[in-house]
Amino acid sequence: MEPTPEQLLTFYILCVETSNLLKTVELTRYDTRTKRVVVLIGETIQVEILGNGEKIIR
Repeated sequence: MEPTPEQLLTFYILCVETSNLLKTVELTRYDTRTKRVVVLIGETIQVEILGNGEKIIR
């Protein structure tokens, strides 16, 4: 399985925003079970990117 184009665009934008805030992307993973891209920013921020490109920030 591969991420959708919407997920890739959202991931790219998220990485640029993260870099602008001088934060680090610690982990990136594509969960084949849920079909979501999971990104860990710093030590505390977790972002899930849904198939339609929507972000869930925790």
